[in-house]
Amino acid sequence: MTKSDLLKSLNYVDGTRAKRIEVTQVILNNPHLVTPLMAIAFEDDRVYSSKACWILEFIAKKDIHLILLYIDDFTLGISKVHLNSSVRPMAKICEILMTAFFSKSKNEVQTTLKERHLDRITTSCFDWLIGEHKVAAKAYSMTCLYLMSKKIDWIQPELQMLLEQNYHSGSAAYKARARQILTLITKK
Repeated sequence: MTKSDLLKSLNYVDGTRAKRIEVTQVILNNPHLVTPLMAIAFEDDRVYSSKACWILEFIAKKDIHLILLYIDDFTLGISKVHLNSSVRPMAKICEILMTAFFSKSKNEVQTTLKERHLDRITTSCFDWLIGEHKVAAKAYSMTCLYLMSKKIDWIQPELQMLLEQNYHSGSAAYKARARQILTLITKK
């Protein structure tokens, strides 16, 4: 399958879970397609990039190993994503990575992620949290940053300040996640 074939497959994808799963399965069966899929995702084109990001999220949920194989490309590319429909799945993948990285159970994410990857994820999560993005991307970013604050001291006070500043103007969903994170911070 070539990049143009992959674009044709992505054209078939819509908001339904069934079609996303169908294309995800094609990628899972052909792992070499992760590279062109990431390239499409990071082009930030309205038609295809969001669909590629949706598929990457499904891949991360099914087999995080495939994201880890291309972790340099992933962490370099996430800063290029700006469309709301692309940012949400990228933020979700970051949350999956951070949850695994800070898990008490030994796993491949812990041995694969390096400081440079963590720095890039941190930067992107702060950008998504501060930027004009929908609440889901902000909520995933809050979780990532909270987890990262266990390793990097300066994150916790910055995160706390941002959440407290934006709490009153946030949506109900934003407030719920911010309250949860602020509670965790105060217990720390």
